Amino acid sequence: MPAANPHTFLFSSLNNKPPRTARKVHLRRLYDVFQLTLQRGDLPRARRAWAILVRCKEVSWRDMWRSSLAVVGVGDAGMDADGTGAAKEKRVEFLRVLLLQHPEEREGILQEMVLLLIMSGKHREALDELELYLPSFPFQDNPVLHIYAGLICLYLAQPEPDAGTPDEKSGTDTDVPFNPILLRDAQGHLERAKLLDPENVVAQAFLEKIPSFALGSQQLKTLDDASDDEDDEDENSMEVDGDRDDEAQRRKRIRT
Repeated sequence: MPAANPHTFLFSSLNNKPPRTARKVHLRRLYDVFQLTLQRGDLPRARRAWAILVRCKEVSWRDMWRSSLAVVGVGDAGMDADGTGAAKEKRVEFLRVLLLQHPEEREGILQEMVLLLIMSGKHREALDELELYLPSFPFQDNPVLHIYAGLICLYLAQPEPDAGTPDEKSGTDTDVPFNPILLRDAQGHLERAKLLDPENVVAQAFLEKIPSFALGSQQLKTLDDASDDEDDEDENSMEVDGDRDDEAQRRKRIRT
């Protein structure tokens, strides 16, 4: 019966070669501790293990940026462990630096950065980042990035929840149309994503909805124009009636 391998590990690292020295065995064990605590949600302990790993020349932290992203900001003063608030800002800054230092993974890094900005409620900043990189290669040929840009444009094109203006006649709030410029940008990004990935159902579904958003905006604009015309006619009618009343009063005074 063959003896059990004393060097069995829970997770496979980037270098799957069997460790031949005690140092490499310790590193593999530490990597297992890092991954295990990370999956269990024990982020402070995972960060301590990661802090040791990144100091070792055998570990390429740039190639393991997805794992390291989970522990960035954990345990710092003013940082929270669940990844909200200031911790997300720290991770966005980490990804910005990584985007410049690790060009082989820049598309995936940009996707993660945009998602973090969206989760932080910074939709305009996320769109600015996409518009900065999308015109250049290889980002311009990435359908996922174009879908992100299209959906963010759709989100920003929506009227604000409290943007309705009170209707003086009915006492209700009138709807505010979608932003036509952002609707056009959203359509352009989604059409580009559909061209790059014809089977993408997300792009197709939202492309079918954009005409209804644009039509609703146009109808509201038409109604507003018609309402303005009616108000002008009422004002002109009041002026004419007022002139007639003045003329009648003058005639009465002349007869007396």
